[in-house]
Amino acid sequence: MDALMLIALDLVAITLLAGVLYFRRHRRRDLLVAFVGVNVGVLAVSVILADTAVSLGIGLGLFGVLSIIRLRSDEISQREIAYYFASLALGLIAGLTTTISIVPIALMALIVSALAVVDHPALLRRSEHRTVTLDAVYTDERELVLRLESLLGGRVRRFTVQHVDLVNDTCLVDVRFDRAPGGASAARREPSGAELLGQGIQGGAQ
Repeated sequence: MDALMLIALDLVAITLLAGVLYFRRHRRRDLLVAFVGVNVGVLAVSVILADTAVSLGIGLGLFGVLSIIRLRSDEISQREIAYYFASLALGLIAGLTTTISIVPIALMALIVSALAVVDHPALLRRSEHRTVTLDAVYTDERELVLRLESLLGGRVRRFTVQHVDLVNDTCLVDVRFDRAPGGASAARREPSGAELLGQGIQGGAQ
């Protein structure tokens, strides 16, 4: 009976995590299927391992393999890796727990609640990340920052020049910036990132 209750709790948790939180916010059906599939698969294997005399090494090795599953046909973001790991953790907690108690229930609730909070659209909603290819090579950091702020409509907080092509006169820049509420025009009214280069903006070439 405890096992059935934990399985039911896991199904409720993965429904909240994958269906209510992830899909409603990010609308990727393929990853919704992947999260649920990984969770239910890990849950099933965990239940078998919990009831079978299997060595700890074999169990850890199996879950180590499961934990490095990646989509080779499509790159996924760090956010989606977090959802993958959460789906794995929920399945492990429900499958390996033999008796129902407050601890596994609290841990499952903690996982779902943590992602609900840290992935909320209102949290740090102005902070953005872009990889930008510019049609010029900039040797002056202030000029580069001004160009980036003009294109992105925000204040540059950090940037890294990842690649410079002197033949085609282009450069690839990884940029972290705060988007201005009113777009590019509002960004120009704020203190320029170029003026703040000596006060925290970090840049460089790799």
